[in-house]
Amino acid sequence: MAKFDVLDMNGKKVSTVELSDAVFGITPNEKVMHAAVVNFLANQRQGTQSTKTRSEVSGGGKKPWRQKGTGHARQGSTRSPQWTHGGVALGPKPRDYSYRLNKKVRRLALLSALSSKAAEGEMVVIDELKASEYKTKAIVAMLAAIGADKKALLVTPAADAKLVKSAANIPGVRTATVGSINTYTVLNGGKFVISVEAAKKLEEVYAQ
Repeated sequence: MAKFDVLDMNGKKVSTVELSDAVFGITPNEKVMHAAVVNFLANQRQGTQSTKTRSEVSGGGKKPWRQKGTGHARQGSTRSPQWTHGGVALGPKPRDYSYRLNKKVRRLALLSALSSKAAEGEMVVIDELKASEYKTKAIVAMLAAIGADKKALLVTPAADAKLVKSAANIPGVRTATVGSINTYTVLNGGKFVISVEAAKKLEEVYAQ
């Protein structure tokens, strides 16, 4: 069990907490984390790019000139790819880029991401992460106090509307719940700021 300092929202140490090595102390598997990040980004692609082939562009029904005797190369349509206003040869068409990773791979990737944040000192444990009112200034002050004012991912056990809206317009700051984090959001989130309750919930799910 690894020990972590627990800070309050003013940046002062109030206690320590022991968190499971099975969640926050494994040896990170970089290959698996890379696979999970590539999978996440591929699943975000819309795949709506499209071009028209020679059969889809308008016009071109008439043969531009007779087959023989003109001195030109034979042509059957003015909408062939080599013509201006012609169709596109081998262009992109709408497609689905998404695919699934094995459940065990996804699990290992997330645990590796959490453990790498802990090992690199990029994880901050807060005794209670919440907002008492809709006020961005309070969240900015809290992030500055705990040394996470550049880029941070705030993780709570459940959705907190006041915290979410207060942090929404702070550049580089994102909020998430325990159930919504993934390998990409953890690795790309900057400082990993998590409440004690949220950390315990992660242990309940992944420390088995």
